Formats: sequence, C-alpha cells, structure tokens
Amino acid sequence: MTTRWLTPEEQRAWRAYNAASRLLEDAIDRQLQQEGGMPHLFYMVLANLSEAPDRRLRMTDLAETLKITRSRLTYAVTRLERDGLVRREDCRRDRRSSLAVLTDEGMAVLERTAPGHVETVRSALFDRLTPEQVGQLAEICTGIARGLQDEDPGVGAGDLPWRRRSSCSP
Repeated sequence: MTTRWLTPEEQRAWRAYNAASRLLEDAIDRQLQQEGGMPHLFYMVLANLSEAPDRRLRMTDLAETLKITRSRLTYAVTRLERDGLVRREDCRRDRRSSLAVLTDEGMAVLERTAPGHVETVRSALFDRLTPEQVGQLAEICTGIARGLQDEDPGVGAGDLPWRRRSSCSP
C-alpha cells in the first residue's frame, strides 16, 4: 500500500486544526475549572442531561451523544454522582441499561456555570469568525463527523467510541 502523504496545504490545515482545537479545549477547560470546578466533559454531561426529557438519558445514549467510550462516561458520571450533581437509576424498559439523571443541585451548578462557558466559547471561537465562516465550520464539522460515523469503511460499528468494550471485557 502506498502512503498518501499530506500535501503542503493539507499539512498546514492539519496543523492549524490541531493547534486551534487544543487551544480552544484548553481555554474552555480552564474557564470551567475556575468557575465550576469541573472539566469540559463533566459540563457536557450536565448540559446534555439538562436538555433531555425529565433531565434523564440512558447511559449508552449519553455516551453516543458525547462521542466517548462507555467507560469514560461511567467515570465522569461516578464523579458527578459523588458530588451530588447526577444520580443513576435503573432503566425500567431495559434491565441492562441505567439512566443518568441531572439532580436539582446539578442543574443549579449548570445554570451558574453556563454564562461563563458561553462567553468563553463566543470569545474564543465565534467572535473570531464571520457569519459565513460559522456556517462553513458547521458544514465542515458535520461532514467529518458523518463520515467517521457512517461512511468511512475503516471505521466499523465496534470502532465507534460509545460502542467499544472496556479492555477488561472478555
């Protein structure tokens, strides 16, 4: 198989993407740690639960929404549960599943933290783009995500993060 090396323009784009994504994630994490005492992932768990019916989601659905492994979600929910921000419940329809539920305390933390988070995202990302670029960014990211989830023959159903089994599984 012949290696398809990146062109100079692709290399420039790849490196720019890497730098921007790392700097953006760092800015968001710093803000959330300072104002909410939590990393970005924990905030995203709370935010997604806040938007769900009855502030609850099946753990597998939440992992898929967040594009993370089930074990990583379990770790995050365990920490949030310890802090009283989330609780777990058994799923009545599927005994193999459990639900993550946003508590009132978790909702209060989210409401306190959200304004600073939105301001950080706005100032670090959207204030630097024209309205046309915002549309292009959405289109580009949607295309990449769709391709990695649905169309890329190199990514099988078991390779998606939320479908991966723990390395400890038989």
